[in-house]
Amino acid sequence: MNNIQILFLFILLFLLITSLLPLLNHRHWTIRFWEFPRLILIVSSFIVLSVEIIFLDLSKLFSLFLIVGTTVVLLYQIMYILPYTIFYPKEVENTKEKNNSIDILTANVLMHNKNTEKFIELINKYDPDIIITLETNKWWEEKLNKIESKYKYNVKCPLENLYGMHLYSKFKIECAEIKYLVEDEVPSIHSEIHLPSKQRIKAHFLHPKPPSPTENEKSTNRDIELIILAKSLKEKELPTIVTGDLNDVAWSKSTKTFKKISKLLDPRVGRGIYSTYNAKYWFFRWPLDHLFHSKHFKVNKIERLPYYGSDHFAILTSLELCSFENEGENIK
Repeated sequence: MNNIQILFLFILLFLLITSLLPLLNHRHWTIRFWEFPRLILIVSSFIVLSVEIIFLDLSKLFSLFLIVGTTVVLLYQIMYILPYTIFYPKEVENTKEKNNSIDILTANVLMHNKNTEKFIELINKYDPDIIITLETNKWWEEKLNKIESKYKYNVKCPLENLYGMHLYSKFKIECAEIKYLVEDEVPSIHSEIHLPSKQRIKAHFLHPKPPSPTENEKSTNRDIELIILAKSLKEKELPTIVTGDLNDVAWSKSTKTFKKISKLLDPRVGRGIYSTYNAKYWFFRWPLDHLFHSKHFKVNKIERLPYYGSDHFAILTSLELCSFENEGENIK
């Protein structure tokens, strides 16, 4: 083995270890973290593979071993990302109808971000029906008072711990509850929203803590919060939407478990990744902000909105409520 082969061997070992660590049934952040940067690992593996083909002596068996190993890592990571590309069948149908639609803006504003005017400009430009803001404290609440003339229905939970949230709606909100499903300082909002057609939908807004060295060392609380909500939705009677910063990626084991239990759909499947974090670094991004919904909806559009000062991009999802059957009532 020459020096260049040794270098590529260490790189391959790193790629293999970081690819396989998430398979361990361990919730510590040092393990769970590697579920997040799969797109980065795809790009890294592709670059390494290209350099190997150029610089390694392809007549040597060990060189071929390195190339095959890197190719396996690349294909393995692509397997996770592929469903969130246009090369995969859509999980939710498209529609151009806007007869019974709802536009939802999900935004982790970053509590210390003071660029409220830029955020309000986004609201005015895209004119969503529902706005859920995360990391909003009393200061943000006061700055957002000016939108309440248009969004007269709201639920407010200002906190100074990065887990405050505010719900603003053009449509009537009923049965709104602020719950602390797992941790005393981490709220979630649960409500019914009345569309202009008088049809009701259930809406749940979440922002669990991530597994990280500065938050929870393990992903346990985040995963439990998702499972608690998922189980509560198994027998859902109304069309349902769940959105927020879940501090998890779409392809993780915990998100897949949430989808399986709740039977909700992910409109990004077959459309795109829509990475929302980190808005400040293009080379270090993954999708943390999500929206899932029941089978009653089709998709008008999903759009990641322009940068407004937060470390998250806001995401706008437009859904059309197409059919709903409940208690003998058939609405189409």
